[in-house]
Amino acid sequence: MATVSKLCNSPPAALSSSSSSVKPRSSPALVSFVSLHNKTGFNSKVVSSQLSLRNNHVLRGSLVVRCSQAGGNGNATKRTSLHDLYEKEGQSPWYDNLCRPVTDLLPLIASGVRGVTSNPAIFQKAISSSNAYNDQFSLDTAQLWELVQSGKDIEAAYWELVIKDIQDACKLFEHIYDETDGGDGYVSVEVSPRLADDTQGTVEAAKWLHKVVDRSNVYIKIPATAPCIPSIKEVIANGISVNVTLIFSLARYEAVIDAYLDGLEASGLDDLSKVTSVASFFVSRVDTLIDKMLEKIGTPEALDLRGKAAVAQAALAYQLYQKKFSGPRWEALVKKGAKKQRVLWASTSVKNPAYPDTLYVAPLIGPDTVSTMPDQALQAFVDHGAVSRTIDVNVSEAEGIYSALEKLGIDWSYVGTQLELEGVDSFKKSFDSLLDTLQEKANSLKLVSH
Repeated sequence: MATVSKLCNSPPAALSSSSSSVKPRSSPALVSFVSLHNKTGFNSKVVSSQLSLRNNHVLRGSLVVRCSQAGGNGNATKRTSLHDLYEKEGQSPWYDNLCRPVTDLLPLIASGVRGVTSNPAIFQKAISSSNAYNDQFSLDTAQLWELVQSGKDIEAAYWELVIKDIQDACKLFEHIYDETDGGDGYVSVEVSPRLADDTQGTVEAAKWLHKVVDRSNVYIKIPATAPCIPSIKEVIANGISVNVTLIFSLARYEAVIDAYLDGLEASGLDDLSKVTSVASFFVSRVDTLIDKMLEKIGTPEALDLRGKAAVAQAALAYQLYQKKFSGPRWEALVKKGAKKQRVLWASTSVKNPAYPDTLYVAPLIGPDTVSTMPDQALQAFVDHGAVSRTIDVNVSEAEGIYSALEKLGIDWSYVGTQLELEGVDSFKKSFDSLLDTLQEKANSLKLVSH
């Protein structure tokens, strides 16, 4: 996994509360560089498929991010494949993780990362499992106790902690947002997963988060559940930028696009350029479920389709994206400054060790897209990922795979519904677990104070 080590004795200066943007590439106090440390790594099994870009790769090293004071032993950051991904192919590489201190993102930004996604599971892991979280920000527990003492409940305390992280991360990416006129440099924060079936509750939560975070480059994440499709339209209509998450099927993806278009049209704004969105289309989880179904079928034809469903569906999603963001309706919105709702490839880490570690990144490269990668996927792509447009080079093969799966009895509607239920449930459990952890901390502080 990508690890962060500091070569300086003193930590980077704390982020100020001023509105000035942090520009890591020109900071006089910080020089970053990326190095690859040799070690034995992953050797993927070869599974034949032109669409999936299956190749045998040995991971040559771990992405190690180091920071040092200017004038120390740090070197200038080298270009990586992440820079090429954006500059040559128009795909924005984002980082699917966030923990404290957020200044650990600086070397990643210098290496080409252009945005950050977070979710309840990420915050649950950061706060509950990482000792560094509390060690690096020793005031967290005192802040938590202060919030509880003031009469706020544990969920309110949670949002106080999360909002601070999001605001600080937004500051780090602000220069990218400004340089691209709001086209990139976003940090995403999700509404409570407890609201996944609450249309109006989601709207109110999104408005509240947008107001309290108060950063131009924040994306409010809303799940693509059926009850939240109307929420997406209303939130967009209110001029709030949205990251729509937990999309697992083509049908639901089209509904998400329509909600975005409907929201832009209903906004009444003459200038739509500041209202943007991404649609997070989940990838690897599709193979995880469908592979099990194919193994249950057990025929040679079924077994040969393992590991191909997710990329095939994603390729067709990109075709849908191109179709929906063209034509008279879209052109009318463009005249008001509207920007396309980019498709964002999420769930890009490989769950099956038999598959290549860039399986859900390398075949999905194309213009006007985002690929958000957790540590493992980011490390693998920087190490040996090839940069070239791949998302639409095998559309006919993708259509064939999609149809072949249907003929075998794979119900794509069921797959989408099941994965959505699992995704929402997983985020709810992470959220509840984190609140329990915070409650335990509050209780322990009470014991100490007495």
